[in-house]
Amino acid sequence: MLRSRNAALSTSRCVFLSGLFTRVLLSSAAVSTQSSSSTVLASKPSQQKFLASIIGSSLSSRLLCSLGGSSPSDEEETPMSISQGTPAVVKPRGEQKGTLIFLHGLGDQGHGWADSFSTEARVDTVKVICPHSSERSVSLNMGMRMPAWYDLFGLSLTSPEDNEGIQNAAAYVHSLIDAEVAAGVPASKVIVGGFSMGGALAIYAGLTYPQKLGGIIGLSSFFLQRTKFPGAYTANNATNIFLGHGNVDQLVPFQFGQMSETLIKKFNPNVQLHAYRDMGHQSCAEEMRDVKAFISNNIGK
Repeated sequence: MLRSRNAALSTSRCVFLSGLFTRVLLSSAAVSTQSSSSTVLASKPSQQKFLASIIGSSLSSRLLCSLGGSSPSDEEETPMSISQGTPAVVKPRGEQKGTLIFLHGLGDQGHGWADSFSTEARVDTVKVICPHSSERSVSLNMGMRMPAWYDLFGLSLTSPEDNEGIQNAAAYVHSLIDAEVAAGVPASKVIVGGFSMGGALAIYAGLTYPQKLGGIIGLSSFFLQRTKFPGAYTANNATNIFLGHGNVDQLVPFQFGQMSETLIKKFNPNVQLHAYRDMGHQSCAEEMRDVKAFISNNIGK
């Protein structure tokens, strides 16, 4: 996020460019730096149209951070498929103690995050799975097709949600967890996490999984389907949840992170929001160190 386009193209590491609305925050002052902390950019139609055009033209990590794997053209997929290709996997060094499933943000793919979890956020005893979403039409992006776990209609607290898309995506995440359990990893040793749109899905999928998980991570994200909780979902009402958010995030405002913590804490006291000073809609070295510690403490031993 802090690097130039040319610098990003010259490196295989782009965790700071990964996810929802890549390259928007610091590359364009035109996206309302005057917005109040409680007002989302999508509240102004002209800004929403501009934002959508930026999303459509931004480079995903498939170009910036390609570490191998298939391109969309290589895959035989149905229009309604959730994922494409084989997930990027970071294998453990030595005996595997647990598994992290980490979901990228809008317009991205899993390779860049896999690179990060193989380097500065690596936990040697943990296998990391970073799947790639299929491309779909995104309403916020004026119907353009791009990698997305579900549809997005807006960026405000009152925007409608893609209920069916979210359910289908959560079922896919559950299938990834089930596969690890079938391979001999207890659910209590699995963490599901993600960035932005992927983080929102990780929170929802984690809280709705029928067995207790080892943890949930949501970076620069938000609480999906919040009116459904706690409801009948009880298995993860004591699971440790790590929320990380930049305090100057203008795309998914810091207040969304605060609201998410407050709402989840009503039924799960083990959620904690970590604020990162002067960080926008991105990640940073300090956050990744904290994420590494969370992973190690919860499933790495």
